[in-house]
Amino acid sequence: MHSNDKKLYDYLTENVSEITNEWLSSRQRDTGSIYSLNAGAKAEKLLREQNNLTNLTITSSLLGDKVIFNQNKVKWANVIAESRVRSQTSVTEVLEALTNVRIAYWGFIEKFAETHEDETKKEHILRWGNIIHGAFDDLYVEFTEHYFRLLNNQLAKQSKLIDELSAPIINISKTVGILPIVGNMDSGRAEKLLDYVPKKCTEEHIEHLYLDLSGVLFVDTIVAHQVLNITNVLKLLGIKVTITGIRPEIAQMTVQLGLDFSSIDTYSSLQQAINYEYE
Repeated sequence: MHSNDKKLYDYLTENVSEITNEWLSSRQRDTGSIYSLNAGAKAEKLLREQNNLTNLTITSSLLGDKVIFNQNKVKWANVIAESRVRSQTSVTEVLEALTNVRIAYWGFIEKFAETHEDETKKEHILRWGNIIHGAFDDLYVEFTEHYFRLLNNQLAKQSKLIDELSAPIINISKTVGILPIVGNMDSGRAEKLLDYVPKKCTEEHIEHLYLDLSGVLFVDTIVAHQVLNITNVLKLLGIKVTITGIRPEIAQMTVQLGLDFSSIDTYSSLQQAINYEYE
């Protein structure tokens, strides 16, 4: 580590809070943004803590040890990405804020160079520029990767929840459940049901499942095949399947397609099935 780099490192470390103050003072009154000047005291406290971390992370690049900087960078990206996903802050807003942080940060390097002009040479400033701007660029990349990974995980969880809510298995006893299918059935939804229903039935220890199709308005060829596949998979798992609520037009279509539902108990309504099987 160059002696000048060490002096700059010490100076920037000592002025971490001042750099943050400079950055916070540049905020605008943008409505609805965590970076807004009128976002409130709680948001400002959070930004202050996180920007101090940003400044320390960038400053660690002057140590000349890439391992230390990379460790700090990953830690920083985890903290900031989790916070921004939680606050639903866009990547564009974060990168714009980082650009303003870069401006404030570099301003303090200029102040250092001015107060140490006798010992600061052009090559020193050029080297600091390469190190600092390279560190900021690394933070941009690391944050973006963490942000989208967290966002995709969040979306996957939300998608799973939506799938579960769109195919709720309602227990009417410890081993008997009802799966009411409501709305349009397309191949994508049918494929998700094929993946979700057997797993859920196994988890819930379901031994008999009523698959109620009375809320389904239309079933095409692919979906009809998938419904048959679901029943076959459940049967292989030792789960009895009863299909209820098949509309006349759907029944006609399955016959025309040559799909064999003869091995499955079917009833015109869920009430009829329960009355017949539990009378």
